[in-house]
Amino acid sequence: MTSGKYSTVGGNFTRGEAYSQLMFHLREAADFAAMLSHLHNTEDNHMDQLVAKGWLGIHELLLRMIAQITKLAMNKFQ
Repeated sequence: MTSGKYSTVGGNFTRGEAYSQLMFHLREAADFAAMLSHLHNTEDNHMDQLVAKGWLGIHELLLRMIAQITKLAMNKFQ
């Protein structure tokens, strides 16, 4: 199975590359969630303050997910 969208080694997908791509995108998503939280915090109304807390929560959940995936993958890539 090959695709131009994914990096391959000899035409085969690798775990390391898939893990690397996943971590990159999860970190990027966490960064954008934090940015959205900050942008909502610049508004003065109650609803934006509440939405900002929600985005901050999503940021934290993504960071926890990254930590858990890293912990699970530690033994697989040695």
